[in-house]
Amino acid sequence: MESEPATPRDAALAQDRPLLAVLRGERRDPPPVWLMRQAGRYLPEYRALRAEKGGFLELVNDSAAAAEVTLQPIRRFGFDGAILFSDILVIPHALGQDLWFEAGEGPRLAPRLVDHALGGLAAVPERLDPVYETVRLVRAQLPAATTFLGFAGSPWTVATYMVAGQGSREQAEARRLAYRDPAAFQAIIDAIVAATVDYLSGQIAAGVDAVQLFDSWAGSLAPAQFERWVIAPTVAIVEALRARHPDTPIIGFPKGAGGKLPAYARETGVDALGLDETVDPHWAHRSLPEGLPVQGNLDPLALITGGDALDEAVAAIRAALAGRPHVFNLGHGILPDAPIAHVERLLALLRSR
Repeated sequence: MESEPATPRDAALAQDRPLLAVLRGERRDPPPVWLMRQAGRYLPEYRALRAEKGGFLELVNDSAAAAEVTLQPIRRFGFDGAILFSDILVIPHALGQDLWFEAGEGPRLAPRLVDHALGGLAAVPERLDPVYETVRLVRAQLPAATTFLGFAGSPWTVATYMVAGQGSREQAEARRLAYRDPAAFQAIIDAIVAATVDYLSGQIAAGVDAVQLFDSWAGSLAPAQFERWVIAPTVAIVEALRARHPDTPIIGFPKGAGGKLPAYARETGVDALGLDETVDPHWAHRSLPEGLPVQGNLDPLALITGGDALDEAVAAIRAALAGRPHVFNLGHGILPDAPIAHVERLLALLRSR
């Protein structure tokens, strides 16, 4: 992949931050590590702060609390990357939908766009201001060697929530709308793309070093739909961000894409590719563009199991991806019942070489 020549400052920064160096194409041994959802419910300090604040959305919108949550796993484990504590649904909230969380059931958005026109929403971009303040607070406290990762949901995944008003396993309402009225669905996607570019640009300006696009529901689409609703919007975001911030790496994570991963990697222009736990890392190494950094892809249940299952899985992933730049991570988010001792074992395995 082509990029602008690094300045001396950029080179020094990457050298000091192993994860950033790998995202820019270097191989490191041992690989740098962070875990998706590393700031969350498996940590007692997170549970205590959430109980104090009263709920998830309250934490996200309290910049000081969100910064504290972002930093908790860095203090405890010394991960190579800190991931901003926020949520992918802040974008629909900023586009004018109401957002709340039902206890035990997850997020809700209203009005649902399956039966309400996008044009009826009034954007409220200032709803994103607490996130930018969180970034500034974390940046001021983060250890120098730690790479700071911002993120956003990818347009397809965000659109599924906006259309249905909640999450679903098959994303049927969004898929039906995309087939039935592709122009209306394209308008939703375009609005998300524009808002996401500004949002990620704001995170970068506030202090993140790299950003990740989470496409949690990419695996639900047929190939032609995947091209239109996953690859094309990602291209638009990558090109716009690269024009504004040419030195900021972009990680794409199309969960469940499977055999469509090589096309995603080639066509989107992302700087690094996240692999979920269903991807054979040997196949990924053979099939993806040479030298493309990859991230992943330990099964979160192997982390929960621990013992030999964890040791063997870690060794297999490292061996399969030893020939390219690799950021060690899970194949999806860490689960709430992950034992802290197993996270410590994982880090010991990685750092013992």
